[in-house]
Amino acid sequence: MIRLGNEGAKEKSALLSMCAQDPLFYVNAFGWTYDPRLPVSTIPFITYPFQDDAILQIVDCIEKGEDLLVAKSRDMGASWVILVTFEWLWRFRHGQSFLVVSRNEDYVDKAGNPKSLFWKFDFLHKNMPGWLLPNMTRTRLRMSNDDNGSSVDGESTTGDVARGDRRTAIMLDEFAAFEATDGYRALSATRDATRCRIFNSTPNGSSNAFYDLAQKQDLRQIRMHWSQHPVKAEGMYVDSAGKARSPWYDRECRRCANATEIAQELDIDFAGSDYLFFDASMIDRLVAQTGCPPYVRGELEFDPQTLEPTAFVEHGHGKLKLWVRPTLGLKLPEDRNYAIGVDIATGTGSSNSAIAIGDCLTGEKIGEYVNPKIRPDELGRLAVAIGKWFKGMQKEAFMVWEAPGPGRNFGDVVMQSGYRNVYYRKNELSITAKAGTVPGWWPTKDEKRALYGEYRRALNEGEFQNRSVDALRECKEIVYTDSGWVIHGRSMATPDPSGARENHGDRPTADALCWKGMRGKGQQKVTDAEMLPGSLAWRRLMAQQRKSKKAEW
Repeated sequence: MIRLGNEGAKEKSALLSMCAQDPLFYVNAFGWTYDPRLPVSTIPFITYPFQDDAILQIVDCIEKGEDLLVAKSRDMGASWVILVTFEWLWRFRHGQSFLVVSRNEDYVDKAGNPKSLFWKFDFLHKNMPGWLLPNMTRTRLRMSNDDNGSSVDGESTTGDVARGDRRTAIMLDEFAAFEATDGYRALSATRDATRCRIFNSTPNGSSNAFYDLAQKQDLRQIRMHWSQHPVKAEGMYVDSAGKARSPWYDRECRRCANATEIAQELDIDFAGSDYLFFDASMIDRLVAQTGCPPYVRGELEFDPQTLEPTAFVEHGHGKLKLWVRPTLGLKLPEDRNYAIGVDIATGTGSSNSAIAIGDCLTGEKIGEYVNPKIRPDELGRLAVAIGKWFKGMQKEAFMVWEAPGPGRNFGDVVMQSGYRNVYYRKNELSITAKAGTVPGWWPTKDEKRALYGEYRRALNEGEFQNRSVDALRECKEIVYTDSGWVIHGRSMATPDPSGARENHGDRPTADALCWKGMRGKGQQKVTDAEMLPGSLAWRRLMAQQRKSKKAEW
C-alpha cells in the first residue's frame, strides 16, 4: 500500500495519473477491504487474478454498453469488486451516474451495517489518504463527486426501480434473492434506464429472473467459482465422480445443512440450488438413455360431431408427437391397452395444456401433445378423439385429467361426449348414493406429493419409460415449497418450445397422470407369452430372471 505525507506533490500527481489510467493499480495500491473473521479485520485489497479479470470485464461492459451476469460461489468478493469498479469510475470519469440496487433498503445504505453497499463505499474512503479523495457530498442513498459531477445512488427493489432514469450502469446485487415478481419487474424497469446492467448473485434455484438470464447464450457472463480462489483451491483434487474438491471445499460441505445449500453457496449449480423433487442426476441419466426425437409428428383430424378420428396428417411442426408409427393410415397396435394423462390450461398462451399417451403393455410413453393456445373445450374434444384412436383392446383409452379450474370445462366436454373410461375420484362428502364418485383427479397437497412420488419411482426403476426430452428436463423444475406443496418452481419461465409464455410443469403432470392411469384401471396384466421381445416389460422380465439365477448360485 502507498502512503504519502504532506510533501511530494509531484509524486501525488503522478500517482493520481496512474490511478486514473488503471483500476487494478488503484485498488491494489489504495484499496482496503473488511473481513471480521481475521485477527485484523481491515486488510489491504490485494486482488486475485480472477478478480482482476472481473474488474477489467466490468469496465469493458460499461464502456461498450453491455449487460453482464456475475454468477458466483459465496465469499468470492464479487460485490466488493463491482463496487470498487464503480467507485473508480465515479472518482476519475466525468459525468458518470451509477445506481446500486439490493432487495431491501438496509442492504443498500445503513450506517454500521457491513452488508450494505454504501457501507463498503464509506469503508474504502475512510481508509484512503485524504489527498486521493475528491470533494464529495455524502447523503443517505447518494454519493456525489463535486469535482467531476459523477454520482452513485442507491435503491431497494421495487417494480419501478430506475424507471425513467438514465444511468451509466446499474448493479443489481444478489439478484437471485429478489422476490420473483420484483426480479422480473426490475428487469423490465431497468432495461431502458441503462445500456449496462450488472446482475450479481449466487444461484437460488430456477424460480427467478437470475436463472433466466444465466440461460441466455448471448449474455456476457463471469463465473467466480471457489476453485479460482488460490486459498480455497489449495490442495485441490478430483473425486471418483470427476468433481473438483479441496480440503477447504470438503470442510465447507460438512458445514452445509444439505446438498441444496452446497449447490447454492459453493457449486454455482442452479438446478441443485432448488429443493428439487426429482433428482437431477437421475433426469440427466434418463435423457441420455431413453430420450429421443419423436418417430413422427403431426395433427389428428376427427369428425366434429362424433369425435371419431379420421386421419393423422404428418408434418414437421405438428403438435402431436408420437413414439409409435401408425400403419395403413390410423392403424395402431390393438393387442394392448392405452392410458392418457391430461393437464389443462386456460388456452390464453400463458401456460401449456399437455396430453401424454402411454402404452400399458410396454410401460412406455408413446405420445405427447403440448399447446398453450387451445381452449379447454377444444382440448376436451381432441382428447376424446385421441382416446378413441388409442383404444387398443378397449372401447377407448383410460383417461385421467386434473379436474379443478379449466379442468371443469374440459371434463364437461369429455363426459357429455359419452366417453366413460375415465378416472373417478371417490367423493366421501357426497350425500347421494349414485354420486359417490366424480370424474377427474383432484390435486390436494397429499395427492400431488403421492402422484409425483409414484411417477418419480417409476422413472427411476424403469417401469415408466419417457422418450420426451422436453418432458424429462421439465421434471428438474418441480420443487418442494416450504409449506410442503410440490409445484413447478418457475413463476415465469424461459421460453418454452411449444410457445407458452410461462411453463408450469404441465408435461410432468400429464406424464404422472398418464402413469397413474397405466397402473390403475387402464393397466392390463401382461403374461409372459404376451410380452413382445425387446419391449420394456420383456427386458424387465429378463433382468428379474437373471437376478433370480444369481441368487440361486
